[in-house]
Amino acid sequence: MVTSKCLALLLAPSFLFTALVAQSNSDERRQQPPFRVEVEAVNVLVAVHDKKTRKFVTDLSEEDFEIYEDGVLQEITNFAQETNLSLTIALCVDTSASVKLKLDFEKDAAIDFLYSVMRPIDRALLVEFDTGVTMLHDFTSNPNDLVRGIESLKAGGGTSLYDAIYVVAEQKMLGEAGRKIVVLLTDGADLTSQHTFEEMLRMAYQAEITVYAISTTRFGADIDHEGDNALRQLTESTGGRAFFAYSTKQLASAFEGIDQELRSQYNLAYVPANKARDGAFREIKVKVARGNIRMRHRKGYFAPLQTGS
Repeated sequence: MVTSKCLALLLAPSFLFTALVAQSNSDERRQQPPFRVEVEAVNVLVAVHDKKTRKFVTDLSEEDFEIYEDGVLQEITNFAQETNLSLTIALCVDTSASVKLKLDFEKDAAIDFLYSVMRPIDRALLVEFDTGVTMLHDFTSNPNDLVRGIESLKAGGGTSLYDAIYVVAEQKMLGEAGRKIVVLLTDGADLTSQHTFEEMLRMAYQAEITVYAISTTRFGADIDHEGDNALRQLTESTGGRAFFAYSTKQLASAFEGIDQELRSQYNLAYVPANKARDGAFREIKVKVARGNIRMRHRKGYFAPLQTGS
């Protein structure tokens, strides 16, 4: 059940996006023929690394890539190396009763992540989730603002992991442009969400977020394989990664890897050859004309729905 705290969050002004139309232009607009966007470009962020050295490959050109939608080759309309663009980050920390003994680790990990990855051009917000979902701090470019919220976290209640991702994706990320990432610190065990995994994943696709997860299941408790599998599926589907660290020391290399990946991505854009606006899932597959490499990118998207005649 969504708590009153969660409900207040969902109704907060910062979680609403309202389009304002100037009344003075309404008559003129009614006289003009309606403008309809028939197709939208699809943007796919791709991270490429060498299988042997594990180093990121950053010397590829547009000609090295092919992108397929549902098995059909698409024409790449825009290509760029995203080495220095700003990041929009949502840091989501699990404060449920199941992580009570691991909360100090989560706090340290969250703080280390902010100081390792955030730059002055980046923005981040802080969300905690237990039975409900609460935004502790809206977007800021100052990690110190978020650290104070992290240090105040206390554990208790259920685990609404899927709700947390759904709310952040729908209410904060849909209205953002550029590279959008969600970082989870959790044991992956969802117990109290109103949204299903499928609903959450669909919203993550629509918001075009990349999810990175830092699991706490290896810290002093039995491993939750179901939670692990959910984190793997979520992160791999959105083009991110899940980390299962056994100690705080392992986190440093994990954060370094995330930071390098975010600064070493390629952005491929294409206008889908399939113009159907049916809301169906479209599978994306990227191929590179180079051997011994691995790639991470989101696995697809949902086509827009026709909204009128």
